[in-house]
Amino acid sequence: MALHHGRSLSFPSSSHPTISHFDDNLSRLRSSEAACSSLSSINATMNGLKNLYESIDDLLLSPHIQQIVSEEWVDDFIRLLDACSSVKDLISLAKQDLRDLLSAVRRKDAYGINAYISSRRNSKKMIQKCLKKLRRSASATSENVSMLKDAESVAISLLESLLSYVLGAKMQEKKSSWALVSKLMHSKKAADIENEFNRLDSLLQLNQENELVNHLKEMDSSIQVLEEELEFMFRQLIKTRVSLLNILNH
Repeated sequence: MALHHGRSLSFPSSSHPTISHFDDNLSRLRSSEAACSSLSSINATMNGLKNLYESIDDLLLSPHIQQIVSEEWVDDFIRLLDACSSVKDLISLAKQDLRDLLSAVRRKDAYGINAYISSRRNSKKMIQKCLKKLRRSASATSENVSMLKDAESVAISLLESLLSYVLGAKMQEKKSSWALVSKLMHSKKAADIENEFNRLDSLLQLNQENELVNHLKEMDSSIQVLEEELEFMFRQLIKTRVSLLNILNH
């Protein structure tokens, strides 16, 4: 999705230290968005998003910024909080599904494995629904373009990227088993950059138990960190919204 590049003329000069810090964080996030090619890279990007909103908190300490805070800014945060909460819930669900699958594979429980496949199918539908909602939020932009709107645009874009990654590509049902085997026999480097969720789907189809268990362990560790990063981000957004409300009420 396209990100905002303009900003309100009401803001201080970009040479101001707090503005420079914000711009640096924003630039890093824009450049890293395309690098969201694995759960670990997404985790790093989510941490950068939290840092961006910490820099916004610093900006809100400026009397100049406080003079131009509006109700619209608070409304933007309500929309962003809602989006972050929805994504956080979906990631928690994905984590639980992975843990249930790992348990089922270890027990050689075919019913448990089928239950995961069914849950994964339902999760994909929920992710697609949430993605549509995120895209509507992204299009609900105000005429007054500001640094806060820039940050919201980047945040929504990154949440979209995260969910799209978890959604993965369509199941390769029409491909032959040999095509799947060939794909899995690529170099380790190729496997490292493959979408973890798509690779999990492939391993399930091939019934590669040992490789599946190892892959699930790695995914569990990464998605646990991702869940924590989203929780930190959610708390940071609440903190920033409280700061905005305090400014408006004084």
